[in-house]
Amino acid sequence: MTSLPVRAGAVLVACVLAYTSCGALMPGAAAPEAATGSGPGVTDDAVKVVFIGTDLSKTASLTGFKDPDVGDPEKQVAALESYINAHGGIAGRRLDAVFRNYEASNDSPAAETTLCSRITQDDKAFAVVLTGQLQPNARPCYAQRRTLMLDATLIANDKGTFASLAPYLWTGSFPEYDAFATSFLAVLGREKFFDGRKAAGVVAADSPANRAVYDGIVAPALAELGVAGTVGWVDTTDLGTLNTGLNQAAVNFRGKNIDRVFFLGGARIAPFFMTTAAAQNFTARYGVSTFDNPAFMVANPGTIPPAALKGMVGVGFAPALDVPDSRLAFPDTDAERDCQGIFAAAGIDFRRRENARVAFGYCDAALLLQAAAKDIGPDLNAAAWGRAAQALGTGFATAIGFGGKLGPGRYAAGSGYRVLRYDDACTCFAYTGEVADVGA
Repeated sequence: MTSLPVRAGAVLVACVLAYTSCGALMPGAAAPEAATGSGPGVTDDAVKVVFIGTDLSKTASLTGFKDPDVGDPEKQVAALESYINAHGGIAGRRLDAVFRNYEASNDSPAAETTLCSRITQDDKAFAVVLTGQLQPNARPCYAQRRTLMLDATLIANDKGTFASLAPYLWTGSFPEYDAFATSFLAVLGREKFFDGRKAAGVVAADSPANRAVYDGIVAPALAELGVAGTVGWVDTTDLGTLNTGLNQAAVNFRGKNIDRVFFLGGARIAPFFMTTAAAQNFTARYGVSTFDNPAFMVANPGTIPPAALKGMVGVGFAPALDVPDSRLAFPDTDAERDCQGIFAAAGIDFRRRENARVAFGYCDAALLLQAAAKDIGPDLNAAAWGRAAQALGTGFATAIGFGGKLGPGRYAAGSGYRVLRYDDACTCFAYTGEVADVGA
């Protein structure tokens, strides 16, 4: 008789590509941006911005995954439109906000190209707010068509990706991947995660960003700790390569007697690996982060063996994806309170922080767009907006995460993290210590 973990793993792996994807992004060349004049979607009176809603309901019904109720994204976008327009608009122009729903179960490179074409050619948007566009062709498509991207997707955007797509790709919610990796390894070292070990396993989606971050940051950090890294590079191209990569990694780690494993690339590759590992009779203590969506693991105990949660430690930078309100009061920061107030004024309330995870990503994007455009003058285009955004410095704070810092060469506003641990007492994840600067 097939065990529950094996059966669950088969279902999970079969749906992973449609549900979340596992990879960091593939850089692509951006189109030249004029220094003056208006960008696409900009008139004397209005600025068109498309907010994407990524619909996971069909995929959830197929997999049995439990995700928090995130309310009505279209109403949330309308509330932000009303607020922005009542408070000066975008560079003195009216925000024309358009909501587009995207069915996650149909995600593919062709579907992403179709969505990009609709937004850039039919809608003629100045900017797009991304919430789950995970194929490697998605972001290069918008950049090539001179459309500003405000990325609210939990995905690994590294320095190389931001630079190659400049000035089009930004995030108002999350940290840059390189800075995250620096902090992640530092925390694992300080938490004595590797103590007594000469080797550790790394499970990583095989992508240019992950390769660059591993070679440039992770491997040197491990070497300083006296630890040799064994990487299980997972090709997420299709179900076959994904399953093969996960199994090979587990078998390899078991053969080398490795019992410390952490993850790069994020999304939900962590629980899928843990389920696969259990089927291979491999157990370990795991290092995790917000990229692995810890709250998802707790909400879906059937996705991983319960023993795998024991001793988990790492880095958290987005409370709605990390911890329950019992471990961090909601709202906690001024930025959370500001966004909560915007939605409350429109009659939209959230029972818990996790219910606001999509709405607050929209809020971060809309408020960053407005803040950088405030004194931009008549030339509203991506290049001019980008210079103004970087000039904000610490003048913008994220509601999804911690802190907020932009500046020369910085395209990601998230600037803080906290140490994250699994707490046996509450069977949940909890933060310890104060907010620290990511990358420091």
